Amino acid sequence: MSEIRMKAEDVHVYYGDNHALKGVSMDIKNQHVTALIGPSGCGKSTFLRCLNRMNDSISIARVEGQILLDGSDIHDDSLDVTLLRQRVGMVFQKPNPFPKSIYDNVAYGPRLHGMAKNRAELDEIVEEALSAAGLWEEVYDRLDAEALGLSGGQQQRLCIARAVAVSPEVILMDEPCSALDPIATGTVERLILDLAKDYAIVIVTHNMQQAQRVAGTTAFFHLGDMAEMASTKEIFENPQDPRTKDYVAGAFG
Repeated sequence: MSEIRMKAEDVHVYYGDNHALKGVSMDIKNQHVTALIGPSGCGKSTFLRCLNRMNDSISIARVEGQILLDGSDIHDDSLDVTLLRQRVGMVFQKPNPFPKSIYDNVAYGPRLHGMAKNRAELDEIVEEALSAAGLWEEVYDRLDAEALGLSGGQQQRLCIARAVAVSPEVILMDEPCSALDPIATGTVERLILDLAKDYAIVIVTHNMQQAQRVAGTTAFFHLGDMAEMASTKEIFENPQDPRTKDYVAGAFG
């Protein structure tokens, strides 16, 4: 298997007349965490949404350039977007469990994609996904309980379990800890490091310390440009671009 799971080449995004993302090229490695950092409105989340075509739902958005998943163009007409989103899962800023039971939240995707032949197989998928998200021990005896009754941190881990349940290749996370307290944040960060043994992970974060704790590679975005991308250590200890240097020094945010 290639080390590069996804490849973006000269990606531009326009929202009407606004040129929101300007010629971004990036390799996303398998079994690796890539962090996207930068001030608000600099294009990080816009780029993240390109990777599973979430911008398709915005009528004024136009995406140019090429994005490859395992060498195939994700904008190819023959590609089923539902299947793309199974392979490239998304975890949002605010935990968004469905108003269903804990079990049905995790089973939703596998049912939709016909991944289980019977209830026993579905039970196994649900248990594996909840275990992968570090939640099984906390909920195994109340799988029929409402997911919305879980704490914020548990809800976010449930959303991660929901993403993992459909066997994705890439997991996108848009500020996954911004709504969580420090303890829940620590739990999710440990989980990200654990999941990176199996998946390519791309995380958007405002928290520079978080990028340093979880990411092997960091890309710094500024006003729609990707100013610099390097190993996380390099970005924070020896940035090459003056804009990166100012940002990591706290000159602007």
